Formats: sequence, structure tokens, C-alpha cells
Amino acid sequence: MKILVTGAAGFVPSHLVDLLLSQGHDVWGVDNFITGNPKNIEHLKNNSNFRFECFDVSSAIPSFYNSDLPTVESWEFKVKFDRIYHMASPASPIDYVELPFETLNAGSKATEVCLNRCVEDGARFLLASTSEVYGDPIVHPQVESYWGNVNPIGPRSVYDEAKRYAEALTMAYQRYKNVDTRIVRIFNTYGPRMRPNDGRVMPAFINQAINKQPLTIFGSGQQTRSFCYVSDLVRGINLLMESSVNTPCNIGNPHELTMLELADYINKFTHNEAGFVFKALPQDDPTQRKPDITLAKNRLNWEPSVSFEEGVLKTVEWFRELENN
Repeated sequence: MKILVTGAAGFVPSHLVDLLLSQGHDVWGVDNFITGNPKNIEHLKNNSNFRFECFDVSSAIPSFYNSDLPTVESWEFKVKFDRIYHMASPASPIDYVELPFETLNAGSKATEVCLNRCVEDGARFLLASTSEVYGDPIVHPQVESYWGNVNPIGPRSVYDEAKRYAEALTMAYQRYKNVDTRIVRIFNTYGPRMRPNDGRVMPAFINQAINKQPLTIFGSGQQTRSFCYVSDLVRGINLLMESSVNTPCNIGNPHELTMLELADYINKFTHNEAGFVFKALPQDDPTQRKPDITLAKNRLNWEPSVSFEEGVLKTVEWFRELENN
């Protein structure tokens, strides 16, 4: 198939591109590199089945942070796509503060651009949504039918509400414009190619640990997250795209850890004896996060296969290599 992946140089999307290419598809990638890393797709530069363009999908005029990027009007791939994976968006706590408008636009304008292309091409569309649509949940674990507990004007709202809007837009195109759509709600993911300083807990802990620094724990450390290794995640995303499930679907690992448990594990795993330091919990930081993956198990025949220990080993190895290069 001919497949478009937005945000192709990002952490998760670059792994998805690798998977799609391994299946024999022709893949087109786009990214404006505000959070994506060219090194994530550097290994594909001689792959004849991969084509890449650098521009901002979400803006109809040249981007204010890079006026050299072409406009959407010049986005004229001479191909009819079979699948469009809309994966582009800033997606870390630091990004919400530094790139609020870009985050909002990735969920709104860019989603509409991609959906309109699906109307033109007759392509199937997948939206990369997030567990953040559940906010600070009062239902645990989180099921797809839960509507969430989100602060619509808090500092995280630029991401939460952008994704909630993107989901509403996607369903509107499904209902009223007959676009064949999929929505994946991605839970915490980790693995090689994460940005070292993006503010997410796994790269933060690993970087501090391999540099023999105390790990920074926010709040009491009793808040929980569930971590899915990136290869499991992209396999689930791909299975969802090729399934008949046209309502939101959680993809994540139900293995739940408190931040204290995670910090203790990372310290022991890396032989870091520097311990922890505690800081105030950021506003609207969710107290618990765990996916209910019953839908994915029953309809996609998917569940995580990479153990936490194996995933952490691979991730730590990657960050050590990054430190040494």
C-alpha cells in the first residue's frame, strides 16, 4: 500500500515507519522537526520505498518558526494514498509549555488537513490520540467508554483538548463524510529514540541514573503510570488500522507502577546509588494511569509481549550509547 505518516521523525512514528516498510509498503513521511529528530529516520535515506518532505502540515502559511517550510498548498504528493497515519504532535510536558499553539494546531488544523486528504484519496485514516483524553481519571483502569476528567483551561489543556477535539473531528468525518477512520488512545510508551530532555519520566529517570544523579520525583511518588515498549505499541497501532474497529481503542501496557517503584527499579537496574529528590507535583498531573485493553485483546488479538525488564534494558542501552556519542 501507499501510506502517509505525519510526524515521521518523531519517537513513536519513526518506529511505525520502520514497521510499515518491513511489511513491504511504500511510505511517505512528513515532519517539521520542531520535536522530531532527523536522526530517527537517517537510516532510511537510501530506502527506495521511503520518501520524506519537511513541512508543517498544520499551517496554510509558512510557519513562523521556520519561514522556509513550504505551505500546505504545495503539499502535492503525486500519489493516491491508501492509508494516512496522523501521528504528528508535540507530546511531552515541556512541549505543552514551549509549544502550546503548535500543539493545538497539530490536533486541529493538521487533523483536518489529513482528513480532507482522505476524502480526496478514499484513504483510511488513523488518529494518534492519547490517554490524556481521560485527564486525571476517576475510573480505574481507564476504559474507552469513560469520558474523562479534564481541566479544559489548565497548562496541560493544549494537549488534552487538542486530542479531544481531534477525536471529535475524526468521528464527524466518519459520520458525515464517510471517511474510514480509526482512533488509537496511546498510553505511556518508552524505548529507543525518545528525546532525552523532553520532560517525560522514563527518559528523565534513565538520564539521571546513568549520570549517577538522584532521580527527581514529583509529589509523593505514589502517582502511577503504565509503560508500554514502543515495538508493542506500533504493532498494536498497525493492527488497529487494519481492523474493523472504528471507535477509540486503548493501546498500552496494563503493568502499573508508582513513580517511587519506577525510580527504585531504575536506580537498581543502573546501579545508581544517588537516591531520589522530591519536588512539587505539577498542576493537573494525573494521579493514576492504567489502560483497560479488553477491546484490543478481543478485537485485535493484541497484548504487550515485551517484558518491562527487557524493554528497560534496551532503552538504557540506547541512552548510554547516546551519552557516549
